[in-house]
Order: sequence, then C-alpha cells, then structure tokens
Amino acid sequence: MCAYKKPQPQHEFYFFLLYLSMKLLYTILFISLSPTVFAQTPSIKKSPPLTEVSPESVGMSKERLAYIDSMCQHAVSGGEIPGIVALVARNGKIVYYKAFGMADNETNKPLKRDGIFRIASQTKAITSTAVMMLWEQGKFNLDDPISKYITEFKNPQVLKTFKYEDTSYTTEPAKSEITIRQLITHTSGIGYGVIDEDERFKMIYKKAGVTDLFTTENVSVGESVKKLARLPLHHNPGEKFTYSEGLDVLAYFIEVISGEPFDQFLRRHLFEPLGMNDTWFYLPQEKADRLVTVQSQEKGKWVAYPTTFYDPQYPVKGAKRFFSGGAGLSSTARDYATFLQMYLNGGELNGVRILSRTTVQSIMGNQTDTLFGGGKNSFYGLAFGVLTEKGQASGGQGSTGTFSWGGYFNTQYFADPKEKIIRILMKQTQGPVQDNTGWMFRQIVEAAVDD
Repeated sequence: MCAYKKPQPQHEFYFFLLYLSMKLLYTILFISLSPTVFAQTPSIKKSPPLTEVSPESVGMSKERLAYIDSMCQHAVSGGEIPGIVALVARNGKIVYYKAFGMADNETNKPLKRDGIFRIASQTKAITSTAVMMLWEQGKFNLDDPISKYITEFKNPQVLKTFKYEDTSYTTEPAKSEITIRQLITHTSGIGYGVIDEDERFKMIYKKAGVTDLFTTENVSVGESVKKLARLPLHHNPGEKFTYSEGLDVLAYFIEVISGEPFDQFLRRHLFEPLGMNDTWFYLPQEKADRLVTVQSQEKGKWVAYPTTFYDPQYPVKGAKRFFSGGAGLSSTARDYATFLQMYLNGGELNGVRILSRTTVQSIMGNQTDTLFGGGKNSFYGLAFGVLTEKGQASGGQGSTGTFSWGGYFNTQYFADPKEKIIRILMKQTQGPVQDNTGWMFRQIVEAAVDD
C-alpha cells in the first residue's frame, strides 16, 4: 500500500494555474458557443435616449398639440374611455406626455403617466424584432420551414370539412410547409382560436386545449404550440392573410434557437439594452400597483372587467410560465416609445445596435403584396402595418412608410419615419366603447408639424 504524499507548494501552484487555465478555456468556449451572446452590439452611432423638450424646439406647435388635451378630456368626461395616456415624440424628443382620467374608477385611482398597460398585440412587433435579431446572426433563413426547428409542424393539413354537432373534421394535405416568414406575416394559415373570425376554429382550438393570448394557468408557450401544430390550417400557407397565433409559435422558436426562455431573451438582449425597465410578461411585485385595470361599461359606469376566457389579474397572478409572443407583454407609453425610437433611428439607440439599418429596411418592406386587408392604403411588413403613398394621400394617416399597430385592450401606436414622429395612446378597455381617440389623435399630431 503506497503512502500518501502531500503535494509540494510548487505542485499546488501548478495545480492552481491548471485550474485557472481550464476555467478560462471553459469561459471562452461557453461564450463562443452561446447562440445569443451577440444578439445586440455596440454601435458607432449613438442616438440619445428619449428626453422631454418644448414642442417648438423640434418644429411642432404647442398650441396645436394642446388639441390633444381637449380630445382626451372630452373622451373621459363623456364616458367614452375611463382614462388615457398620450405621448408624442419627434426627433427623439418627447414633446407631449400626459395622463387623463382614472386607472381604476371603482377605487378612485387616478391614472398617471407611468401607468403600466397590457399591450396585447403590440407584443407582436417586439417578438418579430427578436426573430430578426437572431436572423441577423445567420441562425436560419426566413423561408425555412418551421418544421426544421419544431418538428411537430411537419406535413401540415388544411381543414376540409367540419361538423358542428361533434366538432369532428376532415383535412387534406397542405400544398407546402409553413415558413418562418409566413408566421411573422400572418400568412401561415394558422388561426387565433378564441378570437378567430371562423367559429369552427374557435371550437377546434378549444377542444385541443390550445392557450390563446395569455393565461394565469400552469402552461408554457412551448406546450401550447405543440398542440397547435397538430391542428388544421385555415388555408394553404402563403395564400391569404389570416391574423394568427404565429407569433406565439415564434416565441417558442426563439427559445429553441437561442437556448433561453423567451422572457429572459427579451430582457437580456432587448429590454435591458434599451432601458425598457417597465416592460414585462409578469410584473415584479414592486411594479404591480402601477398596472391599469381593464374596465368595461356597465349601466353607464366603468367597472373592472370580469374573468372570461382570460383572467384580468394577468400579469400579476398565476403560474407565470406562459410567455405569449403574440399578446403577453405589459408596458408603459414611454417604454414603447423607446422601442419605436430604436426603429426610427435605423435599429440603434443610446449606442446599442439592436438591428442593422438594412434589416430595418427589409422589415418595413411589403411582405404580403395585396393579401393584407389594408387594400392599397397599407401593407404588412415583418413586424408592422405600413402606410403606402396612397394611404398618405388619403390624409391624416402620416407619411408614406408610417408603421403602426394596436392591442386588444384599446392601445394604439404610430411612427412616421419621414417626420420622425412617434404617437402612442394607452387605454385599457374591453367590450363596446364609442372611442374616437385613435383616429383623432393621429390626425391632430400630424397637423401639429410646424417647421
């Protein structure tokens, strides 16, 4: 039996050097193999973060912007909406940012500028941006079939017949596979379940247990997407524009490609670099009291909207596992303006390059030809609806290239790349409302240009 010999001091030093060398090598390998470490990079361009200035300093009329005050006050006092936050920015400077009305009428809680709103489908542009960040790294081609990365989508089927009595149906093979581009542009043939315009798909999705929009239940977006993959399509991929859960599919796709949970990917590579500290899937406890209540009208009064197919307590309660790429985020007017400003800057803000200017040009390009419902006035790009020259000529919409969208709970945004103007309206209503602030706001702001 050999006697144990204690290592000499010089040997201990060598072992220590070996340990450091191995640790350094491991760190280098981890960084080099990490698929998302370079999702954003420093930029030689350094546009400043949003700051507040006088309207006149960026060529806008203070008196004309004051029409927004009248619009918002009238809408609140007239019972059209319970509360509203309006923000206008030009040339990277905020020139109007005010709150009106109540965050919760039943508790007499006034609405403040930093109120946090469920932005629902405004999440889609953020998810699309994350997809394009990974695309810039050469991780995939936009025209790759999604089944290459999520195998459950292999051999898609199109709905052929349906029986309302028992929700049984027959299918036929789709003419092609679903591509990543079609998922971004809502031309994949996938539907939207509970808010689908086709009653058959509402029933099919519900029976299959697909989770639409967001949830407080203990389910992940990946689990729901795999159920969705087995269901029939509205039509062959690429044939029509059908508003869909394609961005939820892409949220899971981002997890597959990046190796990170979707919420962490966004936080690490988009929200933190841009300083979007109030944008979350599930709010930290210290921010929960800023969440604006979803309200509906009942006998002439604004009351908290009840639980229906979703729980209005989202995003402060529940299992907090479902990161919906199509509708899951909550945010503030200022945070979303920051996101849009990055686009107006050609993909950069505060010295951080999120996207290349050339990628932004592709995102704003016509991806749907005439399939999009905007007719000749607008088309759909890779993240937004985009105004055409004919749309500009119609008046009150913005310049050619203005991009916009909205959310399920009555939020809207518009960004004009020619005039460098951002317009954001944050409201939080559900059910029938007589709200004209969306089109009025867009019109008033464009008419306030004074240079």
